[in-house]
Amino acid sequence: MNRSLNVAVVGDYDKAFAPHVATDDALRHAAEHLGVGVEIRWLATEPLEADLSGVRAADVLWCAPGSPYRSLTGALAALRHGREQGVPTLGTCGGCQHMVIEYARHVLGFEDARHAEYDPYASNLFISELSCSLAGRTMPVALTPGSRAATLYGRTQTEERYYCNFGIEPAHQRTLHEGGLLVTGVDADGEARVLELPGHPFYLATLYVPQARSAPGRPHPLVVGLLRAAL
Repeated sequence: MNRSLNVAVVGDYDKAFAPHVATDDALRHAAEHLGVGVEIRWLATEPLEADLSGVRAADVLWCAPGSPYRSLTGALAALRHGREQGVPTLGTCGGCQHMVIEYARHVLGFEDARHAEYDPYASNLFISELSCSLAGRTMPVALTPGSRAATLYGRTQTEERYYCNFGIEPAHQRTLHEGGLLVTGVDADGEARVLELPGHPFYLATLYVPQARSAPGRPHPLVVGLLRAAL
């Protein structure tokens, strides 16, 4: 392996939380598939409020599950850098939710965009509590033909596992899509499960946890696509 990618995982690491362990494993599976090395560094969210050096040094960003983060501000600062500087970025579960908040605030101009897990009584929730928890459930997702997600999967239907109790507020789903953060994957009820930013090298968010389906010799296509974008 002559090439190695520096991956910064934004999140407050917990070795007892299965999706965090699966994140590291999925990155290694994808790197082995591509024949490259991978250096994984977890970045706690609080220090990111004042120091983004670890983010700036990264070839790849992954905003991890496990919210609420210790610092919403730190996580959003890292995501804003990835979006504005063209760094290949993936957000899964809680990471997806924070990508939505960052975009709503800094691109769409909703400075009061809030996440119900931090502020359940806020007046402008872009992330709200799901009427029915998805934690531990595996469910189908329909992908938009021609989207980055569908292209990476090689199909327009998939099944994925969830760990979340919060999701995109349905009242704002059209706002996001028409504002450029395209909804390219939905559940059976048409609620957003995948979002992506066209024109960016790779900026993709999934409410599910794709790393849960990665295995040696069978890397998840979204994670492969993330690393390939950085190459």
